[in-house]
Amino acid sequence: MNESHLKREIGLFTALATVMGTTIGGGVFFKVASVVGVTHSASMTIAAWILGGLITICGGLTTAELAAAIPRTGGAIKYIEYTYGKLPGFLMGWALMLVYYPANMAALSIIFATQFINLFQLTTIWQIPIAIMCAGSLLLINFLGARVGGAFQSITLIFKLIPIVLIVGVGLFSNAHVNVSLFPITAGPHLNYWTAFSGGLLATMFAYDGWINIGNIAGEMKRPEKDLPRAIILGLVLITLIYTLINYVFVKTLPVSQIANNQNTAYEAARLIFGQMGGKLVTIGILVSVYGAINGYTLTGMRVPFAMAEENALPFSKYLKRLSRHTYVPYFAGAAEFVIALLMIFMGSFDTLTDMLVFVMWIFNVMLFIALFILRKREPELQRPYRVPGYPIIPVIAIIGGFFILIVTILTQTGLAVTGLVLTAIGIPVYYYHQTRVKQQK
Repeated sequence: MNESHLKREIGLFTALATVMGTTIGGGVFFKVASVVGVTHSASMTIAAWILGGLITICGGLTTAELAAAIPRTGGAIKYIEYTYGKLPGFLMGWALMLVYYPANMAALSIIFATQFINLFQLTTIWQIPIAIMCAGSLLLINFLGARVGGAFQSITLIFKLIPIVLIVGVGLFSNAHVNVSLFPITAGPHLNYWTAFSGGLLATMFAYDGWINIGNIAGEMKRPEKDLPRAIILGLVLITLIYTLINYVFVKTLPVSQIANNQNTAYEAARLIFGQMGGKLVTIGILVSVYGAINGYTLTGMRVPFAMAEENALPFSKYLKRLSRHTYVPYFAGAAEFVIALLMIFMGSFDTLTDMLVFVMWIFNVMLFIALFILRKREPELQRPYRVPGYPIIPVIAIIGGFFILIVTILTQTGLAVTGLVLTAIGIPVYYYHQTRVKQQK
């Protein structure tokens, strides 16, 4: 089965909704606690969110050129493979399939269950069953077809933005409970400036993660060469603006001492702005936001093993590349991702999983940014409907930012970084073993 069998029915708005819907999830509500927890400063917190957005935008502008020139289902895997060869492309697909997508689905499902329990005052015994039902219901929705999954993504994006818009719109003009000075940018008392700033920046990156997944559905877009870069660029600019404004509202509403490591920050800020009902409104908003984010990972995630299986790159490829007869959805690949996510719901924790995912993903992000320079030199004749503006400055900023994230993670969370590297490296023997099997069968 090749890409011609995938229906091209996804337009710009759905693509934009996938970028924003997959990126705007639990991070916008939960990561402010982590950022403030390491900076203990309102000015440095806002600066970290802005810089995190700028690095992500530079990365998006850079990767958009690859996406427009190589608009294939599989997204970043195909860009890596096209530039570096089969094994690096396989390893990225392996990391995405085995860790990235299932762990995001699992971590966000756990968050959904936790907020659901808080909203309806249930006992914690319901956490795992609700998390499983959350992930399972979205799998079934996406089994109805790319159009249904995409439409659901668009709907949840609209609804998830409502509480964010209310908090920002009302919070910006309400009386400040805290005097906030954004300049000069300072760290909290007795903290090393660069340690605090690097830690705050690193904490924002999970909230910005997810935008690159749009490339996975390029083969199902009506005009990927035009709409793909537009969706990435516009989506990231809007996300950066949203994150900066909502975090400004948080720090002008609550003192940093109450925000630091407090995952109820959004609830408490909304309660002060809107009253008691505000806290409930935010909880509902978080539920919709997280549910939409999981849908984005489900929609794009199942296309990764499908794209790899099309090239017979995985064990059980003949099953993973199957499409449902009526909806043209890779149902076996989706079920496989769900099973891995199910295991992680029982085994994982939100912070550990998400921090490891950011580290592993940024290894390949840096490779993507460097790929731009390689392809510009190696294949100057390659058709590029979109070229990154500000070349080579924008790609260089993206590369520097990527290396910064990797180095800080290695220095501050060595065990987590090693775990991510080991899980990715396991794909090497799997790759060679499967390639040997394929050759023997010929």
